Amino acid sequence: MAEFIITVIFMIPIYGLFIWTYFYPEESILFGRRWMYKEEPELSKEVIRYTKFVSIVAMVGLPIVLISIIFDIYLLRFVLVLGFPFIFIFGLFKIFK
Repeated sequence: MAEFIITVIFMIPIYGLFIWTYFYPEESILFGRRWMYKEEPELSKEVIRYTKFVSIVAMVGLPIVLISIIFDIYLLRFVLVLGFPFIFIFGLFKIFK
């Protein structure tokens, strides 16, 4: 039970980071790198879509992975290992198409 509580406490800031990345992808991409540019860099739409896609995949996938690890649900782990790469590849094709 203590593992679950600690995991939830550590996941709150990480989940907040993913939400921030989804709503403000330009800010999250340039976080800590603005000093390298004299002017505001222009990011392509593909990069912004990719960043949003990755944050959504992480927001959906990370809790599923953590739940399957904490509660030892082997069927869920098996589905994740097989399905998650396919979802990611399909999303990449959809973004860059």
